[in-house]
Amino acid sequence: MPKLSDPRALFVHELGDVLYAENTLVKTLPKLAQEASDEELRAGFEQHLDETKQQVENLERVFESLGEQAKAERCPGIEGIKTEHDVFMSESDPSPEIRDMFLTGAGARTEHYEIAAYSGLVTMAEALGERECATLLQENLHQEEQALAKLETISKRLAGGVKQTA
Repeated sequence: MPKLSDPRALFVHELGDVLYAENTLVKTLPKLAQEASDEELRAGFEQHLDETKQQVENLERVFESLGEQAKAERCPGIEGIKTEHDVFMSESDPSPEIRDMFLTGAGARTEHYEIAAYSGLVTMAEALGERECATLLQENLHQEEQALAKLETISKRLAGGVKQTA
């Protein structure tokens, strides 16, 4: 990573980080939808795929507004969450119920990560006087918060239906 010498450079770097994360999710969400056996969960992943594509477009507009090329920066955070998913699914051979519960948790971890990223980006955009950028990033933040709320509702329903085994 190049040396970041001013707040704007950090802002652009962080935009690249979240762009990488969103592009990763565009590729990953169809797989999650396919893995889900719960219809509401599957539909939620499919809906969030459409939102994520819009979020990528919003990020590209933010870069354009700044006069910068939209460049994704490798995001170790999202890669870690994805690796955790891949390892669990390959090693655990979970039942459909357990798989769905795991997927809601993995989705929630992803949403929390994105919410933290977008909260910071909105703050930076506002501090830099980039109102258009702040508006677009706030839109993405709001969608992530809604996606998390939906996942939490699904998670509670799924957890309530699971019987403990001795």
